[in-house]
Amino acid sequence: MDSILRAAAIYLVVLVIFQLAGRRTLSEITTFDLVLLLIIGEATQQALLGDDFSVTNAVLVIITLVLIDIGLSLVKRHFPALAKITDGQPIIIVEQGRLIAARARKARIDGGDVLEAARHSHGLERLDQIKYAILEKDGKISIIPAPGAAP
Repeated sequence: MDSILRAAAIYLVVLVIFQLAGRRTLSEITTFDLVLLLIIGEATQQALLGDDFSVTNAVLVIITLVLIDIGLSLVKRHFPALAKITDGQPIIIVEQGRLIAARARKARIDGGDVLEAARHSHGLERLDQIKYAILEKDGKISIIPAPGAAP
């Protein structure tokens, strides 16, 4: 039972940490991010397994984490407010060619990130060619070109 409680606690702590880190952090993984994730995994191993390094205990911890994740996804279906807290929601960061600075700052992105997404998706070069840029829940930026915007 101790392993199950530790797994649930670590799951919640890691969920909160990654929620605070922001979605842009998780959308594009770099070498540094991969190393950080490996270190986090190693650091949580001791907390998850305690003094019992048996295969049985490891399997129990893995099953607990997966069941918590499945359970949370089912609960989020019935409580959309919880889904907004854990998954976030799309944020409009450019409207009618103007960067909404407060939202962009909160999401830790800048005009360069928006323009990069605009170049990749539509070949657009300027903010005024963008009707809307939306930071999606998965951290990607969706671009809706302005009418008549040509690359």
